[in-house]
Parts: sequence; C-alpha cells; structure tokens
Amino acid sequence: MNEIKNFTFMLFGSIFLAFATVCFLNPNSLITGGGIGLAQLCYALFPSITLGIWIAIISIPLILIGMKFFGKGFVVKTLISIALISFFTDFLKEVIKVPAATNETTLAAVFGGLLVGLGVGLTMLGKSSTGGTSIVAEIISAKTRFKTSQILLMIDGMIMFSSIFVYGDVEKALFSIMGVYITTKIIDQLLSGKPSQKSVTIVSKNIAPLAEEISKHLGRHGTILKGVGLNQQTDKTLLLVIVDFSKLQLLKKIIKENDEDAFLVIQEASELYGRDY
Repeated sequence: MNEIKNFTFMLFGSIFLAFATVCFLNPNSLITGGGIGLAQLCYALFPSITLGIWIAIISIPLILIGMKFFGKGFVVKTLISIALISFFTDFLKEVIKVPAATNETTLAAVFGGLLVGLGVGLTMLGKSSTGGTSIVAEIISAKTRFKTSQILLMIDGMIMFSSIFVYGDVEKALFSIMGVYITTKIIDQLLSGKPSQKSVTIVSKNIAPLAEEISKHLGRHGTILKGVGLNQQTDKTLLLVIVDFSKLQLLKKIIKENDEDAFLVIQEASELYGRDY
C-alpha cells in the first residue's frame, strides 16, 4: 500500500513538473533550478534534441553516480521519477502540443514556480527525488566543509546567471529567481505543513501562577526551564509553551494579567515530532 501511495505522489509530481515547464516556464524563457533548469538551457542551445530527452541526459548520469551514496532503492525511485518527467514533458510538448498557458512573464513565473514546487514536493513525499544536482550537492557536502544547501544555492545561482547569456535577457533571469523562490516556499509548506502552531518562550517572575492559568485555559502543553542570566549571578525561570495560532492572543492576555513585565519570544513551530509528556 505504501509503494502505491509513493508511486501516486511521484506520478502527480512528475505531471505537475512537466506541465509547469511546458506551459509556463519554457514558452516564456524562464527556467527553474536543478537538473530541469540545466536541461532547459541545453534545449535552448540545442533544440534538435527534445526537452524531455535533455532532462534524462542531464539527470540520469548524476543519479547513477549517487547510487553508492544513497542506496539502490532511492536511486531506482529517482530514475523512475526522471523517466516520468521526461515522458510527460515530451508528451505535452511534442505529441499533443499543449500551448503556453500565458505569455505574461509575471504570471508565468508565479504559477510556474508554484507548480514546480508542487511537483518537487509531491515527488519528495513519494520518497524520491527530481534530479541529479541535489545528489551531487550531497556528495560534495560529504567531501567538503560546505553545507548541501550552500552548494545547491551556488549551482542554482550559476544556472540563473547562465540563462542571461543563453536567453540574452536579464529580466527573464530575475523573474526566474522569483519563480524559484516561490518553488522553495511551496516545497517547505508541503514537507513541513502549515505552521499553525507557535512556540512561545516566556521569562517571568511569576511562573507558578502563570503556569497554572495556562494549564487551566490552554492545556498542559508546556515545560518549565531553569536558567541563569549572562552575568551568571541571576537565576531565571522560563516557560516554554506550544500553542495554536488561534489561541495566541488568549495566551498573551493571560501573561499580561499575571505579569506585565514578562518577556516573550514567539516563533513558528513548523515541525513537531514525538509526544509532549
């Protein structure tokens, strides 16, 4: 059952990626990051080879290089994803010849970035990957002091910079960067979920009554922490609370009623794992 679910994610992810590339990005000379972005540049330079084939040519060798680092299972799933993306790209572009969804560059960057984000996110939810540059980045990171995210940023930066010379348009490159930014946000939302909860750290001199009121009105989802000030002479007591966004104002009201001088730090709690004891 899990394998069927994973394949379904990979299938729809591939369709979204192909549709975004064929109907929004490529007709407007916009590119995305990673292996698909490289394939777009190669297709612009050598259009005699189809875009779908270029995606396979760019991605498959890089994926095979990563086999000994990531295991056969992951690599096989990634190869399947690339095969699906290549197939749907050429099917949409060469076989049924789907026209551009829009010729407005801004709309193409926004919706293209959104659909690419959906495609990549769904593929990752299917325990797969969408190309070789992320695998290369992981390998380089393991061999150097650079983080994977830094290497990916450098690779995508070079792809965007190269597009200026390939397409001869600086504005298109800037719109492409905007699209990639939207893509990363959509991927983050899909993988982490909507940050509907907040992590609130409270520093107060009235922790005991404050904790009692919070437990009474918001439930027992907090931890009391003991700390020391930077001068190492003042003892401090902190209360860490996870609260739904809808109840954040109620929490603030409770804190103000019990300690007007309390200090608060409010952060997004985008990923929560395990059990709160």
